[in-house]
Parts: sequence; structure tokens; C-alpha cells
Amino acid sequence: MSAHRDEQPTEIVAAEGVPAEVEPAELGSADATEPAAARPSWRTGNRTLLVLAGVAVVSLIAGLGLSRLIVNPAEAAARTAAPEAGPITVPVENRELSNDVTLRGDVVFDDAVDLRVETAELGERAVITGQVPEVGATLDAGSVALEIAGRPVLVLPGTLPTYRTLRIGVSGPDVLQLKAALGALGIGAGDATSDRYDQATADAVAELYRRSGYPVPSATDEERQTVTDAERAVRSAQAEVTAAEGALASARNGSTTAAQVAAADAAVRSAERAVTVAQAELDACASAGCTPGEQAQKQKDVDDARDAVAVAQAERAGLGATPDTSMESASLQAARDNLSDARTALSEAQQATVVTLPASEIVYLETLPRRVDAVNAKRGGTVEGAVMSVSGATLQVVGTAAAADAALLEVGSVGSIDVDGTPVAVTVTAIEDATSSGSGDDKSTAGRKTVTMQPADLTAEQTAALQGSNVRVSLPVSSTGGAVLAVPLAALTAGPGGESRVEVLAEDGTTTLVEVETGLAAGGYAEVTGDGLAEGDLVVVGESGSGAADDAGADEDA
Repeated sequence: MSAHRDEQPTEIVAAEGVPAEVEPAELGSADATEPAAARPSWRTGNRTLLVLAGVAVVSLIAGLGLSRLIVNPAEAAARTAAPEAGPITVPVENRELSNDVTLRGDVVFDDAVDLRVETAELGERAVITGQVPEVGATLDAGSVALEIAGRPVLVLPGTLPTYRTLRIGVSGPDVLQLKAALGALGIGAGDATSDRYDQATADAVAELYRRSGYPVPSATDEERQTVTDAERAVRSAQAEVTAAEGALASARNGSTTAAQVAAADAAVRSAERAVTVAQAELDACASAGCTPGEQAQKQKDVDDARDAVAVAQAERAGLGATPDTSMESASLQAARDNLSDARTALSEAQQATVVTLPASEIVYLETLPRRVDAVNAKRGGTVEGAVMSVSGATLQVVGTAAAADAALLEVGSVGSIDVDGTPVAVTVTAIEDATSSGSGDDKSTAGRKTVTMQPADLTAEQTAALQGSNVRVSLPVSSTGGAVLAVPLAALTAGPGGESRVEVLAEDGTTTLVEVETGLAAGGYAEVTGDGLAEGDLVVVGESGSGAADDAGADEDA
């Protein structure tokens, strides 16, 4: 019975083709009781088939790979055989040719300068209180560059640096510069040809401050006290003049009275009568026969009487003479001079309180507008040295070139630079001797020239992309000025007489030598003109499969 059980399932599977999914338990209860280890597994047979199939596939792939690696000797010889000899041709092109000077240039803003403020009058009060600009800001005529001690530092166009405060009465080239700068802003400052700071100039400065939004500079307490003292001095000097004028008048009038004059006149008449009496007595004595002694006495009386007359007349004359007033006159002149000086001092003191232009509130820049490149000042700090660095508001390209290359250029030469894939024209504005950045034996700039170029109009994006970069500049120094027929230099050959020729390939495969006139050669091409030569014609530049041609090509490359 046990042997029968062992064969029955096998016969049934072989005879009836029971699917693999059918378990022996479905065939009868007796099979269901057979141990699993004793039954054959269908999975083991399928796994063997899969392994065999995989090995076959791998073998097929390996065979295909090896078949590609193994090359038939005949095939290898065919592959390495030299190609059939034939001409190598290129078409005649219609293109513009040019020779260029190429150099590298730094893109910078033009005319960079350090901005300094004259703060000597401020002393320790030169504290920065505001209006500190940002890098990239623009300074224009009349704008505020900085605020120091609550006061603005105004920007004006000019070449002369600020060196003093301007006020009424001063004159000089700095006043002329101020008037020109104010005129450029549309502010009239009086006679523009006069170098004197007058009331019209002061009024113009006041207008400048009003436009900037700041009050005009006010007089200091010291200046106002000076005006008060000067007014007091004028009043005192005027009083001295009045007193001196009274003293002189009194001296000129004198102190003689009418009684004194009458007494003097009477004295003269009395003296004259005494002379008459003495003379009569002398005459009577002579007639009476007086002794000589008596006669001499009488003569003496006459002489004394006459002397008395002279004295009386002199005293009378003295009463009518002009008195000496030289001292009084000198005192009056001194008093008047003092008054004039006092009035001048008062005028100067008053002018000092009129609108002035403090040296600490103005800076001049030769060209405007200017761009702020760097700021060295900060709010709350004090002014020390340059407060900022400014440059022109437009970009320029500055590079160096060998003297030989620079000799091919000239001011006005036009080239190009590349900005984000877009060519931008540049124009040469200056060619100067390069300045060495080193010292001693530094020969880095010997024999070189500095070339300054101005880019054409740039967009804001292009300006931002170029700023601070180093660019390649191409400057054409010779050009065909337009499209011309051009062939590679390798296409040119020399004829028996030294003439230039090109070999033209026809459609039927034949070639013809065509004599040509050559022009500008640049970039590996040469300008040519020849009878019947046209754009698109094929010209021979070499021979394929020809050792001689290959050697010639190698020589050309060398």
C-alpha cells in the first residue's frame, strides 16, 4: 500500500497534467498524509530553468562584445589606409577685416579726488552732525556734502580751494570764483567782473543758503559786542570834536572889551599931548636962552613923551590883532581824525554782522556732478583729513599699452568692450606716459603709455556690471572699412613673377589659378580682388592624403 501511494501522485501529474498550483492534498486523503519532505518540489525545476536562461543571455552578450574587439586584419588595414588624395577647399568670404590693438583696462569713475573741509575756524567744534552721504550718492552744484556742527558744507564748482571766510570788504580771486559759481546756479551776485565781496554778493550768498534749507550764517556774540563798542567810540569821538571846535572859536574871538580899546585910545592921545607940551617947553627954553643943561633936560622930556606915544600905540594895536589859535586848531584836527577812525571801525563791525561765507561751509570741485566713492566720516565723529573720496559721475576705462601699440592710436580712436555679451563702443580720450606705481628700480611701466577711454552711453545695469571690473579692449588701427572679398592666407600662392594667386575649384573638379591683388591682412585672412572671383567660390588651401601638402601645412602652422 505504501508503494502504491508513492507512485500514484506521479502518474496522475504526468498523465493528467495537473497544474503546479494544485497541491497533493486535493488528489486524495491518502496523499494529504504523505510527509512534505518526501514529495518532489515544482519550484526546484523552474529555478534551474531560469539559471540556464540567464547563463545563455550573458554568454550571448559576451560574444557580441568580443566580436567588436576582434578586428579582422584586412578590415584594420582598410581603416588605417591613407584617404584618397584630393584638394581641401574653403569658400571665398565677404567680410570686413581689421587689425586691432588689444589691451586690458580697469573700469573706474573719472577724476577721483579727496574732499577736505577747512575747519581751522571751528577748532574742536568740527563735529559731524548729519547729512553723511552713502557710497554711490551724487554731489551736484549747490548740494550739501556734509553737516558739521549743525551747519552745511555746500558744494560749488571751482578750481581754487577754500582758504578764508568771505565777508564785505574783502577782495581777491576767490571772490571772483564765488560770483561765477553763484551765477552758474542762476543767483546774481552783482558785478561778476569785480573781485570785491559787496552787499550784492552777500545777498546772493543768503539766497544760496535759503535754497539749501539752512539759515544764513548769523553774527556771533563777540561780533555784536564789537558793534556796540564801536558805536560807543563814535559818540565819544563826536563829543571831543565838539569841545575842540568851541575852544578854537574862543581863541579866535579873544577877551578884549570896548573899555579896554577906549582906554588904549585915550592913552595914545594923552601920550601925543605930552609930546606937544614937552616940545613947546623945549622951544620956549631955547628962546629964553636957557642954559645948555636946562635945554638938554627939556629935550629929554620931549623924547620920553614920544616913547610913551609909541608904547600907547603898540598897546592899542595889540588889542585889534588876530590871536594865535594853532594849538586849538591842532586839537580840533586830532578830534576829527579820532571820529573818522571810530566811524570806520563801526562800519567794519557792522559789515561783519552782515551775511558772510564761512570757510568751513564751502568746498569747490572742478567738475560737477561727482559720485561718492568712499566715505571716511561718520555722524558723531570729528573731521580729520579727507571726509570722503569723490569722482566723476561717468565711467572711464584706463589701461596701459606698449609704446609701439600706443603709437598706432590717437585721441578719438574708437574701439569696443564686451558687457554681458553686448559690444559697447569706447573712445580714446587721452594717451599719456604711464606713471610707475613703484619706486627705485621699478621698471614696470617703462616704455608704456596710459590709454584712457570713455564708454558710450551705458544703461544703469551696464554701469553696475562694469564698475570696478577689468575688461578687454579692442581698438582697430586699420580696417577695410566694410565687407570685402577675403580668403585664408593659406589659399595664397606666389606666381613666377612674385604675383599672388589663388587656385579656384570648378564644379567639374578642375582647378584654375587666378591672379589676385591683395589688400589688408588680418585675423588669418587677406583681402583679395581678382578677375571673376566672387563670394562663395571654392579656393584650394591644401591637399588631403598628400604628404607634401601635410608637410607644407605643418610648416605654415609652425
